Amino acid sequence: PALIAGTGSDQTHLIVVATADRGLCGGFNGNIVRRARLLAQELTSEGKTVKLLTVGRKGRDQMRREFGDSIVHHVDGLGRRSVSYEEADGVADVLRTMFADGEFDVCTLIYAQFKSAIANVVTAQQLIPAEAPALAEGEEEVDLGGAVYEYEPTEESILEELLPRNVSVQLFKALLENAASEHGSRMTAMDNATRNAGEMINSLTLTYNRTRQAMITKELIEIISGAEAL
Repeated sequence: PALIAGTGSDQTHLIVVATADRGLCGGFNGNIVRRARLLAQELTSEGKTVKLLTVGRKGRDQMRREFGDSIVHHVDGLGRRSVSYEEADGVADVLRTMFADGEFDVCTLIYAQFKSAIANVVTAQQLIPAEAPALAEGEEEVDLGGAVYEYEPTEESILEELLPRNVSVQLFKALLENAASEHGSRMTAMDNATRNAGEMINSLTLTYNRTRQAMITKELIEIISGAEAL
């Protein structure tokens, strides 16, 4: 199947940039856009054709300043409460249709992989054609013991059924991690803003009290000096 074998070329690349619709989440959007911009510039310098599909208003607004003519599709409003599989499948369907129509050879997704509430890693994942998962560090290949597996009806037909679903599932997983990373970044940014505001209030209160105390002291000195002069 083409979704795993590819087109035999890597001339045209589609970069899917997944960001948020809103700001106030620290460097979340900026980090993703920066990674996407670097990838696009790298591919362009190699003579490749670059197209962009943006998910999220912030990514579109920033990418179109430099790559406005390269944006071929945009999606926003995903997951106003939470990202659903149906929404992810809708985006995946756009990708599958574009690939079937020969509009790109390779599709790469840029998103923030969730690590913790305060940490995420901007990741570039190739969606189409599908890549075999790499072994994790220390992980060994499974020994099948020479077993022979038979597939019904055929391996080809099974892959034809599963690979389109794989695109949807991989995209859904990435969008969920992206949403979790966004919420974590926003929580951290707002917590820092609240803490900084508290520190500023304390500093301004101290300055105000010192100024007020100095004014009162000055007025007392003037009153005492005037009384002594009399």
